[in-house]
Amino acid sequence: MRKNLQRLAAVALAALAAVTIAQPTAPATTAAPASPAAAAGEPIKVGHFGSLTGSEATFGQSTSNGIRLAIEEVNKAGGVLGRPVSLIEYDTKGDAKEATLAVTRLVKSDKVIAVLGEVASKLSLAAAPVCQEAGVPMITPSSTNPRVTQIGDYIFRVCFIDPFQGLAGAKFARESLKAKTAAVLIDQAQAYAVGLGEEFEKNFIAMGGVVTVKQTYQGGAQDFTAQLLAIRSARPDVIYIPGYYTDVGNIALQARKQGITAPLLGGDGWDSAELANIAKDAIEGSYYTNHYAPDQPDARVQAFIIAYKARFNGQTPDGLGALGYDAARILFDSITRAKSTDGKLLRDAIASTKNFAGVTGNITINDKRDAEKSAVIVEMAGDPPRPKYVTTITPN
Repeated sequence: MRKNLQRLAAVALAALAAVTIAQPTAPATTAAPASPAAAAGEPIKVGHFGSLTGSEATFGQSTSNGIRLAIEEVNKAGGVLGRPVSLIEYDTKGDAKEATLAVTRLVKSDKVIAVLGEVASKLSLAAAPVCQEAGVPMITPSSTNPRVTQIGDYIFRVCFIDPFQGLAGAKFARESLKAKTAAVLIDQAQAYAVGLGEEFEKNFIAMGGVVTVKQTYQGGAQDFTAQLLAIRSARPDVIYIPGYYTDVGNIALQARKQGITAPLLGGDGWDSAELANIAKDAIEGSYYTNHYAPDQPDARVQAFIIAYKARFNGQTPDGLGALGYDAARILFDSITRAKSTDGKLLRDAIASTKNFAGVTGNITINDKRDAEKSAVIVEMAGDPPRPKYVTTITPN
């Protein structure tokens, strides 16, 4: 069995390389096997800050796994510019102050050449000014709030942004679910949730829908009775909850106990195996926008999943793992094209990324340092419920 798994992993890595070879922006991942120069060269230090513990720990852990897989692959292939890549990683514990301290340490003490992270927009907003001031490029794999990259010209992302994610959710609700009315339930303390909720509401109304009720909650709350009673009275066709999986799972349980049968709809903050563990069958038949789906009929996706499972004890990667992998690979590709780890040259190379063949889709960095790419809709289905690919929604 183990030999079969290793054989599948080798096939998967070969498939990833074969796909990448066709893309002129990704030579770093297609180099020859590790060379003496790579083994002997001074390591290129890359930083990652993420929520490895705390209420959203699966986000940081998955991202870390994706980054580590990308680093192991590139080092096995000879490194970048003839040098191995080493990772320095700190836990933010889901706290904005910890995020700022972590990035300060990465930039000023550890002297990393670039920073990957964070998942949560709130934490990226807190830490990105440190990178901007130091002239160290930062690539967030999955912070979707538009304000993150507005901090400065050294700040990038490889995920889509909330205006598009909100549009995708509204489009799916109106056109596929045929929803005429919606309720919106928002974590008022999260920049991610507030921004995404606003974008969904704006687009849903523009498409002819009506938002009949809006409610807020505080992340980490245990009782949502008052909010759900107000929503039940409004009898919406769909309930939009742009929160994180920990709260969404509890909301789903309580909504079904209240007799609410409307589909729940959300964003990529739902993407964790823990969602179904918390909500169980209460989340079945609900949907969310995401960066990829494990059952997508795409060769790159399936090759990545085989390699990830072989490396991480059979775990199926979520979207955060895939985005961490893509963020690291875009960084390595940019170093290769810049032929340097100098901050300014590296910044310019990241900014010029076009049609990079990522696991989460083809990625182009636009003039706002945001990624132009598609989104997928997944449904929580099965017993137990798991994310199932429904459709892809492309910009414009």
